[in-house]
Amino acid sequence: MPEKVQAPRGTFDVLPDDGRARLRLLELSEAIFGRANYGPIETPVFEATELFERGVGETTDVVEKEMFTFDDQGGRSLTLRPEGTASVCRAYVEHGMHKAAQPVKVWYWGPFFRYEAPQAGRYRQFTQVGVEALGSDDPSLDAESILLLAELLELAGARGIRFRVSSLGTAATRRAYSDELREHLRAREDQLSDDVLGRLDRNPLRAFDSDHPGTQAALRDAPRLLDRLARDDAEHFAEVRLLLDDAGLEYELDGTLVRGLDYYTRTVFEVESTELGAQSALGGGGRYDGLVELLGGPATPGVGWAAGVERILLAAKEPVEPARPSVFVALADGAAAAAAFALARDLRSRGVATELEQAGRSLKGQMKHADRLGAAHVVIVGESIEIKDMASGEQHAVATMEDAVAELA
Repeated sequence: MPEKVQAPRGTFDVLPDDGRARLRLLELSEAIFGRANYGPIETPVFEATELFERGVGETTDVVEKEMFTFDDQGGRSLTLRPEGTASVCRAYVEHGMHKAAQPVKVWYWGPFFRYEAPQAGRYRQFTQVGVEALGSDDPSLDAESILLLAELLELAGARGIRFRVSSLGTAATRRAYSDELREHLRAREDQLSDDVLGRLDRNPLRAFDSDHPGTQAALRDAPRLLDRLARDDAEHFAEVRLLLDDAGLEYELDGTLVRGLDYYTRTVFEVESTELGAQSALGGGGRYDGLVELLGGPATPGVGWAAGVERILLAAKEPVEPARPSVFVALADGAAAAAAFALARDLRSRGVATELEQAGRSLKGQMKHADRLGAAHVVIVGESIEIKDMASGEQHAVATMEDAVAELA
C-alpha cells in the first residue's frame, strides 16, 4: 500500500465544524468593520521579497529567520507574505489611493506564512484578520483601531483578554533612544544572549523581544522610550489614552513594548489572552507613519493591527454547534430518486436547509441518519409523500410535492 501523504509540518486542515466557527468569525469581522466604514481589501499571497525587506525591516526576526522566499522561473525573488501591512501600503501606493478621500480604511482576512516552530495555535501557515487606516495621524484613529480589535475579541467570546499599549515616538526619537539603550546594554554585554548581542549595533530595541534571562536582567534598569518622547508624540499618546479611558477599555501601560516590526512609530499595542499560557499573544499593531513613503509613496500616516484567527478561536473555545438540516428527504424506493432530488433543490432555493439521502441506506437506516443529523422533519418520497415530525413522531401524508414545499418552506 502506498505511504500516506500528510499535510506539511506547521500546516493544518480546517474541517467542517472548525470551518463553521471560522466563518462565523469572518462574518462578525465584516459586520464590526463595516459599521466603522472599513472596506474589504485583498492583496497577493506572494510579493516581491524587497517589499518585506524594506517595509518590515532587515534586522527583524521575520525577515532574517521566518520568511518563505523563492525565485520564480524568471529569477525574481518572491516571498509568501508574512504579514499584511506592507502589502496594503504597497497597494495604496500602486493604485494612487492617496488621491481618494482620506483616511482610507480597509480590513482583510487571509493566509500568511512564517517559518516558526509549530505550537498550539501557532503555525507556519496561519490566518490573520486585520485593519488599516491610512491618510491621517489623528489620535482618534489609533483609539478606533484598538477599540475595533477589543470589540471583535469580546463578541468572539475570547477570554482573559489583556491589552498593553505604549508609544515609540518618531523615528528621530527612536534613533536617539537606540543610541542610549545601546550604550546601556554595551556595559552589560556579558549578560546578553548571542542573538541580541549580534543585533546590538543595528537594532538594540530588539532586546525587549528576548525571553533570555540574562538579557531581561540587563534591561531591568534600562531607560524607557516612553520617558524620552518629544512633546508632540507625548501629547498624541495622551489623547489616545484619553479616548481609550473614555471608552472604558482596560489596558496596561508597558514601556518595554516595541513590537517585532521596524515600521512602527508612535502608538503600539498588543493583546494577549491569559487562557493560552506561554504563547498568549492574540495580535497587535500600531502606527506606521513612515511606511508608505519608504515604499515609494507620498508621506502618509497610517495605523492598524492584525490578529491570528486560530489564536482567537483558541482563546474563545466555544463549542461548535453542528449544522442541522431542517429537512431530510428520504427515499421509500429508488424510483423516487429524481423526484426527491427536485424536492431538495426546491426547498433549498426557498432557504430551507435540506439534506438528501445519497448513500443507498434502507428506509430504516435513513430515519436513523436523519435523527443523528438532528433534522426537524423527514419527507419520505415513494409511491406517496409523507412528512414526519421528528420531535413528536407524528407522520401524515400530503398530496403533492408542492404541498410538501408549502408546509415546510
